Amino acid sequence: MNIKLRLTVMNFLQFFVWGSWLISLGGYMFVNLKFKGSEVGDIYGTMGLASLFMPALLGIVADRWINAERVLGISHIIGAALLLYASTVKDAGTMYKVMLLNSMAYMPTIALNNTVSYINLEQKGFNIVKDFPPIRVWGTVGFIVAMWMVDLSGWAFSPLQLYISAAAGIVLGLYAFTMPACPPLNKGSKGSFLSALGLDAFVLFKKSKMAIFFFFAMLLGAALQITNTFGSSFLDSFKDTYPDAFGVKHPNILISISQISETLFILTIPFFLKKFGIKKVMLISMFAWVLRFGLFGVGNPGSGLFLLILSMIVYGMAFDFFNISGSLFVEKEADVNIRASAQGLFMLMTNGVGAYLGGFFSGRVVDYFTKVDAATGNVISRDWQSIWFTFAGYALVLAVIFPLVFKYKHDPAALEEIKH
Repeated sequence: MNIKLRLTVMNFLQFFVWGSWLISLGGYMFVNLKFKGSEVGDIYGTMGLASLFMPALLGIVADRWINAERVLGISHIIGAALLLYASTVKDAGTMYKVMLLNSMAYMPTIALNNTVSYINLEQKGFNIVKDFPPIRVWGTVGFIVAMWMVDLSGWAFSPLQLYISAAAGIVLGLYAFTMPACPPLNKGSKGSFLSALGLDAFVLFKKSKMAIFFFFAMLLGAALQITNTFGSSFLDSFKDTYPDAFGVKHPNILISISQISETLFILTIPFFLKKFGIKKVMLISMFAWVLRFGLFGVGNPGSGLFLLILSMIVYGMAFDFFNISGSLFVEKEADVNIRASAQGLFMLMTNGVGAYLGGFFSGRVVDYFTKVDAATGNVISRDWQSIWFTFAGYALVLAVIFPLVFKYKHDPAALEEIKH
């Protein structure tokens, strides 16, 4: 099996594991377990909390001591065991702890998956910017397939979604051990004080453009999981108004249009990065987030279905032009000896600090616009339009400030050099 096909399988499974529960677990906790918005937001925020240190930590391990593909495999097997336990949990406190441990195992694998892909492509003489996006797109396909499987099986509001994810995690964990070796390139290096502490990638903050880039990556990371957390619950809120609507009966499938769009926009990344550069590509992403949230605010599964579909399509641009392009930008700017650490640092800022803050504050925004019966504690109403408009306003503020402070001169030829 050639290396591109092997990496395609790896990327497919990597995001199948996540897609099995990421979109639907919030609805399961909201509808079946009756958790509060803040509780659901906090549980989703565990991905951000874990990403504050685990991707960077395991990136350091892969850079200095253990092969990246082995770290990837071990992490997936541990994460699968934790998901099996999570399927039995019924209270918010325990669910928070278990999903925090799962996040500590899973979140580093996103960066490690990129690292293993980059190293293997490089070893075979491929150009990462041109050859990685068509491989990574199959990760999104895996995410979509998992969402559809869970939805069509009727498990979108069931703990069985966690069994599907765990099974895929075990398969991927074992498969990772069969990948070509990705040995530490910085093994035994004495290096600087930062290197001795294992904080190699933090030297990137010495460059003002990288410091500003990582800061806005953090702020965009706060927007990353909002619709993943509350999207299915939002659609479920229309069950009385539009009980027979497709989006109400099959929320995962409707939301999966976002990931289908993502597969298309991934393929455009080489063109947009070369033509416009990271600054304009990130700015496009920010305005796409404004539309993503704004269209959710005015759409519905009935007469406003086309607005929701348009929001799903816009998501592909919002996500890819920030997440995938950002990863490639970091790969270009980082030294070869700290590549895994640099990818871990990018994860720390986006899916770490950013996602944690996003989970914390978004849950409180939802609760702020929720009316609850003081006597029974039951939800009376939830003002979803105000919720989505609040998130859209946040993204708009970022889009206005970013081009004023991020100074970057685009060099199309530099992207061709991401092939060490």
